[in-house]
Amino acid sequence: MAVYGYVRVSTMEQANQGQSLETQRAKVALQARMMDASIDRVFSDRGVSGSRPLEERPAGKALLEAVRAGDSVIATKLDRMFRSAGDALSTLQAFKANGVKLYLLDLGGDDCTSNGISGLVFTIMSAVAQFERERTAERIADVKASQKAKGRFLGGQRAPFGYRVGADGGLIENLDEQETAYRMQQLRSQGVSLRGIAALLEKETGQAIHPQSVKRILNSSYIYSKTSSRPIE
Repeated sequence: MAVYGYVRVSTMEQANQGQSLETQRAKVALQARMMDASIDRVFSDRGVSGSRPLEERPAGKALLEAVRAGDSVIATKLDRMFRSAGDALSTLQAFKANGVKLYLLDLGGDDCTSNGISGLVFTIMSAVAQFERERTAERIADVKASQKAKGRFLGGQRAPFGYRVGADGGLIENLDEQETAYRMQQLRSQGVSLRGIAALLEKETGQAIHPQSVKRILNSSYIYSKTSSRPIE
């Protein structure tokens, strides 16, 4: 009979820092000692979103393939292993059917597969976790829609070509880049190829530009205009 731990962090930044993973490992090891056992192996998903089902995560899949009848699995929190009620309940049923015990520390550390109260709490909390994830996604979508309607920049490595980000998060025209983008649109409307546009702009400005960059700018959701102070989407 083996005792396995499962730990997860959702971003590579957290994984590289290691603090959260190490904290989870320490808690899992402590729970095993309280059970007069030791951890045979800890399965770690580094930088893996909890929205992915357990069987679709690298370490999660390996864990499910490793467990056998009589084994135990320990995790610090329900949301480290599951964020979908369906995923949580189907895994719990599979563990029960195969004689695998599941201990989740945030649910009291009891065996969820054999303790009736723990199983009930597990079911309720699985549904709550999924509801919270869906509500969070809705709130983020609402905020992004509101920010977009106000002309705010929604993030990324850099502002779109032709703009810079103002102090309030709004997009402000970069006039030089606006002229370049507007010129690209003019040339493209006249049937000039991407390579031809790049060559003409290099001749006119003295600055080299790659045809793929021309394509990216032309395919942007932002339409550049000499008269408009905001992008037309």
